Amino acid sequence: MPSQNYTALVLNADFQPVRIHPLSTWGFERAMRAVLSGRVTVLEEYDAEFRSANFTYRPPSVVALTRYIKVPQKVAFNRLNIFLRDEFRCLYCGERFSTKDLTFDHVIPRARGGRNTPENVVSACMPCNSSKGDKLIRPKHMPKPMDPREMARKAHLIKKELHSDWLSYLYWSGVLEQD
Repeated sequence: MPSQNYTALVLNADFQPVRIHPLSTWGFERAMRAVLSGRVTVLEEYDAEFRSANFTYRPPSVVALTRYIKVPQKVAFNRLNIFLRDEFRCLYCGERFSTKDLTFDHVIPRARGGRNTPENVVSACMPCNSSKGDKLIRPKHMPKPMDPREMARKAHLIKKELHSDWLSYLYWSGVLEQD
């Protein structure tokens, strides 16, 4: 039975993604349980079919919850969201990098009383982070607050991870900007 080949995008009852980042998705088994229990409406399906003696199942690629759930209004403070907020750029040199070439940097170093908060943590490339060390150096661009709507608009930076069936729902809901 497939597990990761058939991931489903999960939309709320208002057809907006439940979460932007990480994007709300379910694996094959969870989506199948939700479909069979009637907790979701299937909007798109993969071009595959699974059969048993008395049952045929087409895995969904997009589902909408039948009951609205309250969406968190706060963006999680994690590595990917910091990189997304900073648009995968080192805030010291301004260059864009892949996630494997970026690190965190505390604007006010922890050794000098800096806190581990989104306002004090920025994306930095390894050379800039190493040369800064525990010095007080102001980035060229100070980080902006992690606003859920702004983070949703920046989701286009990671669209290579998105299934083609999902794109129209994310554009329609305003998550992705048209190129």
